[in-house]
Amino acid sequence: MAATQNSFADEATDEVEVIQVTGIRSSLVRSMDLKREANGVVDAISAEDIGKFPDTNLAESLQRITGVSIDRSNGEGSTVTVRGFGSEQNLITLNGRQLPNTTGSRTFDFANIAAESVSGVEVYKTSDASVTSGGIGATINLTSFKPLSAPGLTATISGKAVDDQSTETGGVTPELSGLYSQTFADDTFGIAISGSYQERESGMKQFLQDQGYRASDYTNTGWGGVPAGEAGGSNRPTSGIYSNPQQPRYVIEERQRERINGQLTLQYRPIETLTITADYTTFRNTIEEQHTDASVWFNYAGDRSESVWTGEPNAVPLIYSEIYDINSPADLRDTSLTVGAWGREEITDSIGLNIDWQVTEDLVLTLDHHSSKANMEATDPRHGTRNNVQLPSYTRTRSGLDLTGSLPGIAIGDIENFNPSTMRLSGSWFANDKYTSEIDQTQLDGKYHLNSDLSIDFGVSVNTVNNRYRHTQVQRPDWGGVGEEGDFEDINWTEDTILDKFDDSTGNFEGTATQSDYDLFNRIFFADFDEIINAAEYADPVANVDGLYGDCQAASGAAAGPNGEGQFCASTQWDADTNRFTEEETTAAYIQANYLGDMFDMPFSVHVGLRYEQTDVVSTASAPGYSRVEWNEDTSTSVTGQTGIETLSQSADYDLFLPNINFNLDVTDELRVRAAAGKTISRAGYNSLLGGTTINTGGNLSGYTGSSGNPGLEPLESINYDLSTEWYYDEGSYASIGYFKKDVSNWISYGSKQSDIFNLSDPLNGDKFNAAVTALGANASNEQIRTYIFENYADDPNVTPNFDEDGLLDGGSIVGDPLTDEGVVFNLNVPVNGDTEHTIDGFEFNVQHLFWDSGFGGIANYTMVDSDLQYDDSSLEDTEALVGLSDTANLVLFYDNYGFQARIAYNWRDQFLSDKRVNGDLTTPIYTEEYYQIDFNVSYDIPAVEGLTVFAEGINITEEAVRKHGRQNQLVFETTQTGARYGLGVRYTF
Repeated sequence: MAATQNSFADEATDEVEVIQVTGIRSSLVRSMDLKREANGVVDAISAEDIGKFPDTNLAESLQRITGVSIDRSNGEGSTVTVRGFGSEQNLITLNGRQLPNTTGSRTFDFANIAAESVSGVEVYKTSDASVTSGGIGATINLTSFKPLSAPGLTATISGKAVDDQSTETGGVTPELSGLYSQTFADDTFGIAISGSYQERESGMKQFLQDQGYRASDYTNTGWGGVPAGEAGGSNRPTSGIYSNPQQPRYVIEERQRERINGQLTLQYRPIETLTITADYTTFRNTIEEQHTDASVWFNYAGDRSESVWTGEPNAVPLIYSEIYDINSPADLRDTSLTVGAWGREEITDSIGLNIDWQVTEDLVLTLDHHSSKANMEATDPRHGTRNNVQLPSYTRTRSGLDLTGSLPGIAIGDIENFNPSTMRLSGSWFANDKYTSEIDQTQLDGKYHLNSDLSIDFGVSVNTVNNRYRHTQVQRPDWGGVGEEGDFEDINWTEDTILDKFDDSTGNFEGTATQSDYDLFNRIFFADFDEIINAAEYADPVANVDGLYGDCQAASGAAAGPNGEGQFCASTQWDADTNRFTEEETTAAYIQANYLGDMFDMPFSVHVGLRYEQTDVVSTASAPGYSRVEWNEDTSTSVTGQTGIETLSQSADYDLFLPNINFNLDVTDELRVRAAAGKTISRAGYNSLLGGTTINTGGNLSGYTGSSGNPGLEPLESINYDLSTEWYYDEGSYASIGYFKKDVSNWISYGSKQSDIFNLSDPLNGDKFNAAVTALGANASNEQIRTYIFENYADDPNVTPNFDEDGLLDGGSIVGDPLTDEGVVFNLNVPVNGDTEHTIDGFEFNVQHLFWDSGFGGIANYTMVDSDLQYDDSSLEDTEALVGLSDTANLVLFYDNYGFQARIAYNWRDQFLSDKRVNGDLTTPIYTEEYYQIDFNVSYDIPAVEGLTVFAEGINITEEAVRKHGRQNQLVFETTQTGARYGLGVRYTF
């Protein structure tokens, strides 16, 4: 039996085999061989041919592997979950190298890398001392093409036209890719150049409850809750938790993406035992988004007698309503159109050097180093990386949400009055984020063969990761509205409908006494974002490329920005806002013994290793201070008045021993049994390690919130056990069953910390507020309390009422007074390690079968995962729970013969917890519901032209939507509808 090899250390051998792979059948045979010969439990995918990966997106291919499922963004595979562990608990490497990213987490987005530039993917599910640590679910290694692996001239070029059914405005877009490789000087020198270019137009239609459902104990009859008795609606809950909607909205979004990938690889082999490889890799991803949504905001005021509740202890409002006094214009509420347009550019550059030297017949040394950098910043400094401008129409006589249909139905009264002639300007904000991540990683690996049965793997490495996050935000907190109705009437608007863009249908408030007074929200308006900004400013904007914002002026009634800039531009004055640094340096050493032997005439191999790691973390954080709290809108306050920058530096360190053992026994020539045990880790996300405190600048009667990082967070630690049986019963055909168990400790959850940071005064908790409540009664609305204060404290310097042109009270501002108001206490969410160990275990089943020489074949797999880490839906507190845990299944059928190839794939994932949503009073679980998707691809080799192939593909051809809900299925958090995506292309290889 041949000695098993680690693919990181013996990459050259694997590369030769990968390049010889052609066609679906041969690709599956190659992947099966990699799995069979691996030290532990490993799954692999190989390119069918040069530049031809099985799917156009790597994540889409990975989901075919047993135990791997994916999360999608904009209809495209983005991140992966392995054996129930989400993207942050899996490590992604390129040729064994850790990749930087610009998300603030350790998550890698597979949408950033073109599948054509990858020759293979290896998924390591069991631990190996020689593999970089960081993945509890798995370590996933992407391999790229090397010229000396395929001597001579090799080249391929392909073009594809893509039609994305999700977009309303785009058309067919191009994708181009190519690879050129050639060797010279008797195959001692080689060069490989690969590149890809993609344009993509996409969109989505979405129902979104991004402000969450405010969860309350049934005893809450105050703000954020509902009154007791009949005033709270039919079947008002009398036990447990009930949840109220806050801001349901319909969202229409368009997105344009340009992705460029490139790689240059140079190899030199001056002597047979020495190979030097230098490479440069770049990813460039530019994304522009245009966002329009129509929404209502529930004020928790007015008559709720038509609300209908069901279910306890987690009660759901099947119909939730608020009715206002139509005879009082001041009591009418706003129906809001929210618009935004922003863009970001993500750039990753990596340069590496690898020296592979066979020192003697028994000793091989490999030195590898890479320096990589990733950046993310706005494409337009004026728009920033996220923005919103709200245009409300104060004409809403009632608000309703019907959760009885498959699509939540939003309703208002008098929808005809919601139009540009009644809109005015409300609040806005322009956020600008900038991420930088740098990695310097040096690894020295060796293998020494003591004899034909025993070898030793050893190595040392140093990995330094520097992350910097900068954020600045310009916010106008004028949510009560400024300017006049009709300020935006002359813009070139396009009116459209909403509900016909969704496949699902809404409820229609059947059973309410005044059903005819509810108008389903089916009206939206679109316009150019810059034209809207023009109408909102005093003067037309001018392009800002120098960081000066004097020409971007504030609208009437709005204050200047925190740095003196206008209110309709993003700022780039990074030093005046959040600025955070984290450096993480890990030094590691490992040794692993590999022994081959026989047991009762059955060959076996055993691999025993130990990895030691020492990690130092230093975090420096700067964030703005604030001077006051303003109550300028009925239901919310704003923390304003930046006072300067506060800086704090923190450090921490930890060390770990990570042992592992893998045992493989060939019971027969076809039957292999594996047993493995080991310890793995996954480190906390970089955002969680960041020191400093960030507050949410909005507050309300429920309180004030914020968050703080914790550089002292220790990694999750997992003791892993695997037992599997693999039956290789025919060429390219096998069946396997495996059991895995992971005992995980150091779970990260969010604790609560009270802080009076900034020493602010709360206008919602003081003499004026209490006097109003005493005079008006405990059930007085926020609007009534504000009116009382404006009328009775007009001479107070902290009270500034506004009056309309008729001299009538029209809102205003109340500032917290340190002499009469209580101090603001922020409820800070702080990540902490728990002291409880939890177990995740499950079974994996997989069958791959080739039907003789017919060309037909199939793959079927199923993964069952179980854990005691289930979210407690009956609790208002954060609970330890595993995000991403779900069963998964795949079925792939294919044909490969006579130059014709066809594949259809069915992917299924069960419901899973996708977010714990720890956010003050919005603490709630979010579940992604059961989902399946069907994809296909077909290709044909043109007989008349050798090397020419035409192909077609379809993604999500049944146009499935992603749906998320809260504590109960009816509490729909999100329904996202994208659509199918089709491609038609041609490939030429020579």
